Amino acid sequence: MAGAALAASSIVLSGCGGQSNTTGNPGGEGGVSGTVAIDGSSTVAPLSEAAADLFRAEQPGVNVTVATSGTGGGFKKFCAGETDISDASRAIKDEEVAACKQAGIEFTEIVIANDGLSVVVNPENDWAKCLTVKQLQTMWSPESEGKINNWKQIDPSFPDQPLTLFGAGTDSGTFDYFTEAINGEEGATRTDYSPSEDDNVTIQGVQGDKGAVGYFGLSYVEENPGAIKAVEVDGGKGCVAPTSDTVQDGSYQPLGRSLFIYVNNAHYKDKAELRAFIDFYVENEAKIAEEALFIGLTPEQKQTAKSELESLLK
Repeated sequence: MAGAALAASSIVLSGCGGQSNTTGNPGGEGGVSGTVAIDGSSTVAPLSEAAADLFRAEQPGVNVTVATSGTGGGFKKFCAGETDISDASRAIKDEEVAACKQAGIEFTEIVIANDGLSVVVNPENDWAKCLTVKQLQTMWSPESEGKINNWKQIDPSFPDQPLTLFGAGTDSGTFDYFTEAINGEEGATRTDYSPSEDDNVTIQGVQGDKGAVGYFGLSYVEENPGAIKAVEVDGGKGCVAPTSDTVQDGSYQPLGRSLFIYVNNAHYKDKAELRAFIDFYVENEAKIAEEALFIGLTPEQKQTAKSELESLLK
């Protein structure tokens, strides 16, 4: 699955009209002004925020706002024409494509970075250094609800320690990706855990409970050293830690993934400020990924992203 996720990916939905927005006004020589509205994944938000910060130095007249209603929540606003860009930690679903089509929204999907979905435990947890996919299934499967509540039930060698689970909410693309990768079906999970679309809530929960487990993007692990720690995952070929190298080379299975932005085609054509921002975002993806503690694109992914942008104005 991770190999497919990390392949260059970009699609265009065509055959439906989009709504124009206000064209950006000149903001000085070579400059533009106006607004760019982004909403969606809390995982991808640090990327878009880093892009906005770096872009501001070149185009101070453009106000880029980044909100985090989750991947699903972001698509609802995007397909209603309320935003220019939708941040997503998974690919768009068929029903979301249909919603955009019904509303007359054409869009382009762009892979903007790569990420390793990390399983994390409390720093005092000294027994779970590596977890197999089967052990993660035992923790998170729907069949485990109300039954699996102790680490000793995950593995007899683990201590008699209560198991507490924190994870993404159902509007999160991270939730969709994790449940499919671990339990084999998107949305298939036990419900007796603490959900949140805000990864910082998960960090606080795991940090405060010795027996806690959670999951979120690798960047949140790197941003919170000492608060939580990532475990290695055995996807069938041995234990592998989530790192930039293991995500990009595809060895971190099955939790390596691509991250996306979705661009409203009509807005891209009609709004100079959006066009400038997206072009900047793609051209500077490596620096943006580094700033936000994510993993940059492969050369193939970068070329695909640039080709899709070129096709938008044809």
